[in-house]
Amino acid sequence: MIAKPPLILVGRVSGGFGIKGEVRLTTYTEDPMALARYRVLLREDGSPSLTIEAARQAKDTVIVRATGITDKDQADALRGQRLYVPRAALPEPDEDEFYLADLIGLRADLADGTPFGTVKAVHDFGAGDILEIDPGQGRATVLVPFTREAAPEVRIAEGRLVVVPPASEE
Repeated sequence: MIAKPPLILVGRVSGGFGIKGEVRLTTYTEDPMALARYRVLLREDGSPSLTIEAARQAKDTVIVRATGITDKDQADALRGQRLYVPRAALPEPDEDEFYLADLIGLRADLADGTPFGTVKAVHDFGAGDILEIDPGQGRATVLVPFTREAAPEVRIAEGRLVVVPPASEE
């Protein structure tokens, strides 16, 4: 079984803001200001990236003052940095809700119960979420749209979901 990721992507650094070293963040959270509540944002390897001292929302971004960032050049140098928090830091989802990251590692079965593989990743290339399923035994992964038609059942507590793969992949 594929291990669940210990870190969840919550945003990225868009660049500097102003001349005093403030940092502009693009957020992937429902509430953009949630990033300020997490305070310490991590790199993908788990090391600290930014420690937020103050934050404010500006249009579709969040502007933060971070420890150790004192000028625009330092802030701009962080552009593109992806920001993560531990999964445990996120609030528990409501009943019948889940985080996309919770899908990683689930067993994927066909509607008749036949094992199809394991969810390796969830991607969003701009046209909606896509499940990358590893069928195992060295075979190429299969991409399945994460829609009600292609993934009609998600059962996090059971560790599985039901998929209807593209006809050419069965």
